[in-house]
Amino acid sequence: MGIYDKYFRKKIFVSRIDKVDNDLNPDYLKAVISYNMYGAYCVPISAQHRTLGQKILRGDVFEPDTIAYMRSNIKDGDIIHAGTFFGDFLPGLSKSLAPDAKIWAFEPNKENFQCAEVTLMLNNINNVNLYPYGLGENKSKAVLKTKNKKGMALGGSSTIIETSDNEDSYEEVNIVTIDGHIPEDRNINILQLDVEGFEENALKGALKTIQRCRPIIILEDDKGVTRSQWFEKNVLSLDYKVSDKLHYNRIVMPIEVRNK
Repeated sequence: MGIYDKYFRKKIFVSRIDKVDNDLNPDYLKAVISYNMYGAYCVPISAQHRTLGQKILRGDVFEPDTIAYMRSNIKDGDIIHAGTFFGDFLPGLSKSLAPDAKIWAFEPNKENFQCAEVTLMLNNINNVNLYPYGLGENKSKAVLKTKNKKGMALGGSSTIIETSDNEDSYEEVNIVTIDGHIPEDRNINILQLDVEGFEENALKGALKTIQRCRPIIILEDDKGVTRSQWFEKNVLSLDYKVSDKLHYNRIVMPIEVRNK
């Protein structure tokens, strides 16, 4: 099977992956390299059936408006980027940072994390701190559902759940808090969460950082987190307002004019 990249005008062949003997090396990383206008990506083979994976493999950009908005509004601060998947945002965002700024990226899915590491290497990116953790209210351990009932990989839609009785469909992951993990001397200008329904839990562990830095908050909102009573009481009460929609996301802005 060949994948044609419209920017680099070449085919990338992935069929040889099927020729590897799983008994000799069951843990090899099954992935393919693809490209778009921002750079190179290590795309897991298991994500080929998903919309995001298909776009990158075609040479397109997934959520181009979200990436463009973040690039335009980061100014001189850092980005927290959770739900990194294989790093599809990282080449575009890393190029927009000020010289001393960083991206703090989180991806608890083991395969996705490994692919994101390769994406960083492919693009020679050194201003991203990538961690194999989920984000939550407290430092803890959790179960990450990585496959659906048919055994297909969930990829970037892997979800933190309470329990699972199928060892092949989940991974145990470590949960950290933004407040506990991000150094207090870092200036966070954008907090972006795409954590598959775990946004509220991640925000509960980020309230001190939000109060200290007043970042633009970008949330995947298909679960309605920005319409919840908790969000109104704990985030909007800090002089924030729900603003524009970008793709699947809602922008939540500090009401006062930012002078950073």
